[in-house]
Amino acid sequence: MKILLCNDDGYQAPGIVALHAALQSIAEVEVVAPEHNNSAKSNALTLHSPLYVHCAANGFRYVNGTPADCVHIALTGLLGYRPDLVISGINNGANMGDDTIYSGTVGAAMEGYLFGIPAIAFSQVDKGWGELEAAAHKAREVVQQLLALPRPDQEPWLFNVNIPNMPLTALRAPKFCRLGRRHAAERVITQQSPHGEVMYWIGGAGPAKDDAEGTDFHATAQGHVSITPLQIDLTDHARLVHWARAAAYWTGAEQPLPLQGNISHEKIVNRF
Repeated sequence: MKILLCNDDGYQAPGIVALHAALQSIAEVEVVAPEHNNSAKSNALTLHSPLYVHCAANGFRYVNGTPADCVHIALTGLLGYRPDLVISGINNGANMGDDTIYSGTVGAAMEGYLFGIPAIAFSQVDKGWGELEAAAHKAREVVQQLLALPRPDQEPWLFNVNIPNMPLTALRAPKFCRLGRRHAAERVITQQSPHGEVMYWIGGAGPAKDDAEGTDFHATAQGHVSITPLQIDLTDHARLVHWARAAAYWTGAEQPLPLQGNISHEKIVNRF
C-alpha cells in the first residue's frame, strides 16, 4: 500500500512526524507537506505565484504553498504514481463541526478525495501535542480498520477523524458520528501597529452549539475517537425543489404551489 501524507501545520510539525513513523509499518509513506503552518487554508490553491518543492534531510518534501497545493501537485505530476490512500494530519487541535469548512487538514484530504482517492484527515482534540504517540498509534489502527470495512459502493470515501488527547489504554472505541455545530466565532481582536494603524486578528472559534449525542463533539468528550464520513456536495437538496417552484411562479412560467386566492410573489418567497 502506498500512502501520500500531508498536513497543514508544516512538514516539521510533531504531528506529521509521529504519524509518518506509525504508518511506515503498514505502508510505503511519502510526505509532501507545506513548508510553513497553513491552518485554516481550507481548499485554497495557489494560482498566481510559482510553487517550489524542496526535500528535507529526513526525506520529507515540502512546498511553499497550501495543503491542497501539496496534494494537488503530488497527484498531478510530482509522485509519478497514484497512491492508494491520502492521509492528512495529525493536526494540532480539533477539526470538528464547522471547523471542517475552514480546516487545511481536511482540505488536504479532500483534495485527494476529489481525485478519486480514499482519504482521511486526522486531528487531536486539544492543542499542544499531548499523548501524540498514542494518537499516532490509534490513527494507524483506524486506517487499518477503515480499509477492512466493506464499502457501500465503489466510490472513494473521505473521513474526518478526531482523537482525544488520552493514553492509548484510555481511548474508547471509535464512533461514527455526524458533525456538530459551533456558535459564531469570538469577536475580532484589534491592536495598534507601531505605525499607528489598526490591526485586526481573527477571533477564536466559538464554543460548541450542537454537541448532542451522535455528534463528533459528544463522542470525543466521552473519550471516543470520532469518525465522520464527509461529502463535497453543498447543495441544499431538502429545499432545492421548493426554491425552484418559487422561482417558476415568480417568473410566471407556471403556477407551482397549491395556493388559496391571490398571493403576492413576496409571500411566496417568504414562506421558505
